[in-house]
Amino acid sequence: MLEIKNIHKTFFPGTVNEVKALQGVDFTLEDGVFTAIIGTNGSGKSTVLNAVAGTFEPDAGTILLDGRDITHWPEFRRAAFIGRVFQNPFAGTAAEMSIAENIVMAMRRGKRRGLGPALGRRTLDEIADRVRELKMGLEDRLHNPIGTLSGGQRQALTLLMATWLRPKVLLLDEHTAALDPKSAAKVAELTSEIIAREKLAALMVTHSMQQAVTMPDRILMMHRGRVVEDYRDEMKRRVRIPDLIEAFNRVTKRELFTEPAAAMLERQYL
Repeated sequence: MLEIKNIHKTFFPGTVNEVKALQGVDFTLEDGVFTAIIGTNGSGKSTVLNAVAGTFEPDAGTILLDGRDITHWPEFRRAAFIGRVFQNPFAGTAAEMSIAENIVMAMRRGKRRGLGPALGRRTLDEIADRVRELKMGLEDRLHNPIGTLSGGQRQALTLLMATWLRPKVLLLDEHTAALDPKSAAKVAELTSEIIAREKLAALMVTHSMQQAVTMPDRILMMHRGRVVEDYRDEMKRRVRIPDLIEAFNRVTKRELFTEPAAAMLERQYL
């Protein structure tokens, strides 16, 4: 279980470029729950993922993973427990290395590495079996440089690598946004299948309202560094794209009115 407790982060404090990226973010991600984070640009979505991954330390607040305080752990130490897929299909792999070589590196993440052979017959067979599940025909191309693949193929392999060791938390940072529609749909399908099969706790940042309403178990809406809506259980099952758009509009309009007017607007929507 991942617990985010009152996280704050300000970039460039005290300067003209000051950005209050996170302002008291607080939520719990239970094991096996697939959660999407939505919001406008600058709302803090990716900053939350970076805080969990250890890209930076928060200014205040606590991050707990299975009850352990990892707030001050460096990124490399968290990598043994946290898998991540970035927006750029080329960010999570080494282009000059083969498919098999990339995957075997993922297989050994967080483990001791000796001087023995990394790609024995048994390991190659295991890799081929897992790659075959992607249904992309890549199991016969394990020795090809991964950089020769399409963006969709590479992102599917990155997803496989990120989940190979069944991480405690899977972070997906707009991982289909840079793909063509057909590839994006395929990677989204694989994402849902793997998360459900492995019962992973997952956080997915997305700008796609369609993905938000169809893929996850829960939706968190962020605005100006805060969680402003939390759709889960029956509320999540009933929510539709127009409902999310209305919520966005309601949150944005609230800033344009005085407090009494904002309350009136709230009653109007409720």
